[in-house]
Amino acid sequence: MGLGRRRTERQEQFWIAAEAIMSGPRHAFYDHLNKVLDSVEFDDQIEEACEPYYAKKGRRSIPPGVYFRMLLIGYFEGIDSQRGIAWRCEDSRSLGRFLGYGPGESTPEHSSLSVIRQRLPMEIHELAFQLVLKAVADHGLIKGNLLGVDATDLEANAAMKSIVRRDTGDDWREYVRKLYEEETGISDPDDEELRRFDKKRKNKKVSNEEWVNPNDPDAKIGKMKDGRTHLKYKAEHAVDLETTAIISAEIYHGDQGDCLTIQDTVNSARTHLRESGIDAQVTKVVADKGYHSAEAVRTLDEEEGLLTYIPEREQASNRKWTDKAEGSEAAFRRNRQRIRRRYGRKLQRWRSERVERTFAHVCETGGGRRSWLRGKGKVQKRHLIAAAGYNLGLILRKLLGAGKPKHLSVLAERLLFTWLAIAVLLRRPLEIPRLLSRLGIT
Repeated sequence: MGLGRRRTERQEQFWIAAEAIMSGPRHAFYDHLNKVLDSVEFDDQIEEACEPYYAKKGRRSIPPGVYFRMLLIGYFEGIDSQRGIAWRCEDSRSLGRFLGYGPGESTPEHSSLSVIRQRLPMEIHELAFQLVLKAVADHGLIKGNLLGVDATDLEANAAMKSIVRRDTGDDWREYVRKLYEEETGISDPDDEELRRFDKKRKNKKVSNEEWVNPNDPDAKIGKMKDGRTHLKYKAEHAVDLETTAIISAEIYHGDQGDCLTIQDTVNSARTHLRESGIDAQVTKVVADKGYHSAEAVRTLDEEEGLLTYIPEREQASNRKWTDKAEGSEAAFRRNRQRIRRRYGRKLQRWRSERVERTFAHVCETGGGRRSWLRGKGKVQKRHLIAAAGYNLGLILRKLLGAGKPKHLSVLAERLLFTWLAIAVLLRRPLEIPRLLSRLGIT
C-alpha cells in the first residue's frame, strides 16, 4: 500500500449526490430533542408568535426556532458565550443537522443571536419556555402542587474597576485623589501615593446607592458565594419538588432580598402553569431561612392562600407584632408548626437537594454562572432558555437515560463494556473481579 500524502490544494467535486448530502452524521441525543420539540409544534407556534416583529416582505431572516436551538446547544454543551456557541455549531455537522442546515450551508454567526434577541421581546422567550413546559407535562413530569424556591448569584459582565460615583461621575481613582487632597493638602499625587493612601484609609465600602457601573447599570455590587465582591445578578428558581422540573426562572437585581422576590417568583410559576395549559394548582411553597420574614410569610399565607414551609432565622430578642400587619403573627405561628413537623423537615431535605441541583445544571455545567450579556432583560432571556434546556433534559433522561449529550456517550460506553464483559465471562469466569472494577461496579 502506498503512502497517502495530505494535499493543501485539491480540486473540488463538481457534482454530489443528494443521498450523500442528506446522509450526514447524526446525533441520537439531538435527534430525539428535535422529536420532543416537534411533539408540541414548537417551530410553528414560535414562528406564528414572531410574525408581528418581522416585515411582510424582504429577505428571509434566520428562523426563530434556529435561534432558540442555538441557545439550547449552549446549555447542553456547557458554552457560556455566543461566539463559542456559533463556533461549535459551525464546527459540528451533527449540530448543523440539528439546526436544519446541510453540509454546504453555514450556520448563523454570533452577531445574529444578538440581533434576534433584541428583536424578540420577553413574551416570545416566555412562550418558548412554556411550550417546553407543556412537553414536560405531556411526559408526566410535572405535578405543580409543591414548589421549592431558592436563589443563586450570577456574575455580571461588568468590572468593579469601571464603577463611578452616581453624584459626580468620578471613577475610583478620581474619588481617592480628592480624598487624598482634602486630607493632606497635597495636589497631583502619583499612582503609588494614591495606592498607599487607599490601602491605609478606613471605611472603604461601596454601596449601590453611591456607585454604579455605566456599562451595566442593572448589575449591583454584592458578595458572591466565594466571598468576592463583584457586580452580580440574582437568579431565582421555582422548582416542582416532586419531579425537579423548573416552573419559573427569574432574574432580579443582585441587591434584592430573597423575602422581597419570592412572591413574584411564585406568581410567575403560576402564570407559566396556566399559560402552558397544565391543570395544576400550587398549594405549598418551601424555601430556606433567607426567605423568612413576617411580611413574606403573611403575604403567601393570607393573600396567596399557600401553605409555607420556611424555617425561622435566629433572633436574639423576642419578636414584636405591634408594628406588623394584621394577621402576621397568626401566619408566623402556622408556618412554625408546619416546619417543625416530620413532613416539614422532609420538604427541607428535598429543597436542599433538588432545587440546588437545578443551579448545578444550569449555572455550573450549563455555562450560566458567568453572564456575557449586559442588562437585566438580556440576562433574563438567556437564563430562561437555559432553564428550558434543563426541562428538556428531564424528558430525554426519561427517554434515553441521559439528560445531556456527554452523559449519553458515557452510557453508550458503559453498555459496550457490559456487552464485552458478558462475552468474556461466558468463557473466562475468573475475569469477573477485574472486569467489574473496570466498569466501576463494586
